[in-house]
Amino acid sequence: MGFRSLRVINQDTVAPGAGFPNHPHRDMEIFSYVLSGTLAHKDSMGNGRELKPGQIQLMEAGSGVTHSEFNPSKTDPLHFLQIWIMPKAGGLNPSYTEWQPSTEMESKTKALVISSDGREGSATIRQDADVYRIRLKAGETVSHNLRDGRGLWLQLITGSMKSSDSILHPGDAASTESPGIIEFLAAENSEALLFDLS
Repeated sequence: MGFRSLRVINQDTVAPGAGFPNHPHRDMEIFSYVLSGTLAHKDSMGNGRELKPGQIQLMEAGSGVTHSEFNPSKTDPLHFLQIWIMPKAGGLNPSYTEWQPSTEMESKTKALVISSDGREGSATIRQDADVYRIRLKAGETVSHNLRDGRGLWLQLITGSMKSSDSILHPGDAASTESPGIIEFLAAENSEALLFDLS
């Protein structure tokens, strides 16, 4: 049923022309990260967008929204992650934002993409949660300082990483609630999302 405020991580592959018809959500912070292909989004707030690889959309469902997600391509599959994080309170006003990496962020091994305060050019979320996009080349390491009272969840998307004595493969995750410096070593070119949660 989740890890702290992190409730759902779905990794979806959608065939050309297929998708998820209009459906409702409420009281959830929902973001989608496009890995390959195109994601066509429409919602009851009047937003209609097509997102490309590397882009993130954040829909704050609040008191209630409906939306649909489709693969508009006739030939290419869509691959994306959809993640749900519980908000700090119920019944908030719905909203929609997007995040697109700057040139500088594209080259970073660890880029902050979502936060509660929008620092470093990140999208904002109504929860005390930081989400980092990790991109490592084989042999590179990334570290994160987890403060006391918080939890870390790393979701591996591609490649393989080593954490302590465990090897992570695509779809695997590592979590800890022990404060201190946590390091991950890429055994091959890898991409992951790292969540720092209250």
